Amino acid sequence: MQYVSTRGHSGRKQFCEALLEGLAPDGGLYVPETYPRVDHATLDAWRTLSYANLAFEILSLYVGDIPSADLKAICAKTYTPEIFGKPDIAPLRKLERGLYLQELSNGPTLAFKDMAMQLLGNLLEYELTRRQENLNILGATSGDTGSAAEYAMRGKKGVRVFMLSPRGRMSAFQQAQMFSLQDHNIHNIAIDGVFDDCQDIVKRVSGDLEFKRQYNIGAVNSINWARLVAQVVYYFSGYLQASETAPEGVSVAVPSGNFGNICAGHVARMMGLPISRLVLATNENDVLDEFFRTGVYRVRSRADTRETSSPSMDISKASNLERFVFDLLGRDASRTKALFDDQLSERGLFDLSGDPDFAKAAARFGLRSGKSTHADRLAAIRDIWERYNTTIDPHTADGVTVARMHMSLEVPMIVLETAQPIKFAATIKEALGREPDRPRRCEGIEELPRRVKVLPADAQAVKNYIAEIMQGTTSRKPAFGS
Repeated sequence: MQYVSTRGHSGRKQFCEALLEGLAPDGGLYVPETYPRVDHATLDAWRTLSYANLAFEILSLYVGDIPSADLKAICAKTYTPEIFGKPDIAPLRKLERGLYLQELSNGPTLAFKDMAMQLLGNLLEYELTRRQENLNILGATSGDTGSAAEYAMRGKKGVRVFMLSPRGRMSAFQQAQMFSLQDHNIHNIAIDGVFDDCQDIVKRVSGDLEFKRQYNIGAVNSINWARLVAQVVYYFSGYLQASETAPEGVSVAVPSGNFGNICAGHVARMMGLPISRLVLATNENDVLDEFFRTGVYRVRSRADTRETSSPSMDISKASNLERFVFDLLGRDASRTKALFDDQLSERGLFDLSGDPDFAKAAARFGLRSGKSTHADRLAAIRDIWERYNTTIDPHTADGVTVARMHMSLEVPMIVLETAQPIKFAATIKEALGREPDRPRRCEGIEELPRRVKVLPADAQAVKNYIAEIMQGTTSRKPAFGS
């Protein structure tokens, strides 16, 4: 299996090369040359597998440059009850007829991002050790990605993390999770701006090929293919758990801001997983809902990006949409580049409303969309608590709200849980009149000392800070393990 850029760069990469590079040299995203297909007989054979073994089987279809025994050991090391809190790594819970909740937030940072990030940390450490190299990870987070990356990478040999977040825009719990880490290889940077400023800085720094090579810059955001393919696994797991009562398939509702989580569902569907509908749920920052309803992808300005009670989705520029559009346009890299590199830069939007490929998108790819408001989220949180004695976070509430717009009793609808409620305690208290239960390991986290650097929304300022941190090593490429 080799990987190509959505924007047509001539170089093809092996899995581990894409793992370490993150973004392609032309600014595009790596995708596999073809999607491997999984037939019904193989799906049936996978029913009895543990989550770790299921991950190994799926990853084996995409990884050709890690020996099978090593890849299997990495998966076994990652998906354990000790890390994810219970023997069933991504269990499915029935809420009502036709509606299920898949638990994905039992990992170290209480968010679904742990499902992929824990694997990514182990893959990176393995490959860097094998190469005797170091990597400086540069990432951006609107909330959960940052903490998941930092907890996955803390103490890892050969890895430093520089994580950008929008200053003051995450919940108090999310900030505490990240900024309280004192590990020498973790560097938090609070940017005076919104998430899209952080994401733009990551792309600009990664696009400076000389700087990227000099400082060994890599990525762990969902632009990194390795992280996205790790997320594909829980779609298969959810289907296999639900499909005994749904032989014709399932639908999946996915809270999504950056299109990473649902892009993994798109990949699973392209592999042959029987997903009837992929339902994208957004909040008031509805750039993705607008695109799937109208064909117009219009990036919002900083002033038009609203602060909401589901802050991890307060995003107006969805990086992973490029992978889907690449497939939508028949994998035409020149057209994809024209849309994302040229038209977005010049006009801040592109319009596919008159394109025949877009007209067939819903039928061909199963995608539907919808959005919810703060009032909708509060109502969903109350309803799920009162009827099922289950507390959901506001992002999952977005998913439940939009799932109910697209449900069919004949096809089970799985809502992907995104985080545990304690991460958004203020909204839970507003909905239920009480704060959610707090895991014992998280008690007093907001009072811990913090280590964070505040910088303006400027790529050069971030590059200067990275260079400053790197000073004191014997070279700009530090010795392995330092």
